[in-house]
Amino acid sequence: MSAKLRRLNRIKELLNSKVITSHENLVRLLSDEGVQVTQATLSRDFAELGVIRTFTENGARYILDAHESGKQIAKLIGFEILSVENNESLVLIRTLAGRAPGIAHFIDRLNNPEILGTVAGDDTVLVIPSSIKHIPNLVSMVKRMMVEQAG
Repeated sequence: MSAKLRRLNRIKELLNSKVITSHENLVRLLSDEGVQVTQATLSRDFAELGVIRTFTENGARYILDAHESGKQIAKLIGFEILSVENNESLVLIRTLAGRAPGIAHFIDRLNNPEILGTVAGDDTVLVIPSSIKHIPNLVSMVKRMMVEQAG
């Protein structure tokens, strides 16, 4: 996994687990973990992840905007998929080492009625269709994810 992808994943984890009220606060938390990032890079990361500033009863904080981050995450997922294959009953996705669980989780969260579920290894995701007639649609969906990252 690239340094940028690791940084983006860690930013998402911190935003979901802590109250982040400022860029400085997040830069410090990342620095404490050995991740050096400038404010300019963090601003670009926020834009890429779909991070928004919201106001709560306890003041302002940064959060992941579910709609925007979903689109951005789909682009990142495309970088992690190496290939997609199928037979008469299943779809198999090959991924970068260690990325299959994240891709399976992303696919599961799509709540696509054509998918019963996924099973992930280290670098392979097995997609179980609700019917074999959905296999072409599922293969096309994964191929679109792979193409969108290039665009």
